[in-house]
Amino acid sequence: MRTLGIDYGTVRLGVAVSDDLGMIATGRETIKVASMPEAVAKTVEAVDKYEAEQIVVGLPLNMDGSSGPMAEAVQVFVKKLGDEIDLSIETWDERMTSQEAERVLIEADVSRSKRKKVIDKMAAQAILQSWLDTHYQPLDLPELQ
Repeated sequence: MRTLGIDYGTVRLGVAVSDDLGMIATGRETIKVASMPEAVAKTVEAVDKYEAEQIVVGLPLNMDGSSGPMAEAVQVFVKKLGDEIDLSIETWDERMTSQEAERVLIEADVSRSKRKKVIDKMAAQAILQSWLDTHYQPLDLPELQ
């Protein structure tokens, strides 16, 4: 089952997608958006484009686990997205994913301007990979002899 991962932002959406087995997340694109309705529409397009069967959206909780303004905006986005598409949509704690993606890019000596172009899709990849790692159910295959 292919899963779409979204790192929601008011200016950009990071998009990642899992492989068909639900094991590996790959960052696919960063989409510029000007409004929440546009973010919803672009996410619906991404679902079709990547043939996703479920969606995971990063939930930016505060370090103490409480919700702030951005977490509340994500909840509104998820509700509006749910009104437009009949798929399972789950939020997933994304604390530190953007910082981790930034650290990886800095260690790879990626310039600031190039980091800005890929940070959101890398954050979406980290969110989705974390979710996949928790939810992965290996296929029941006979043991190889």
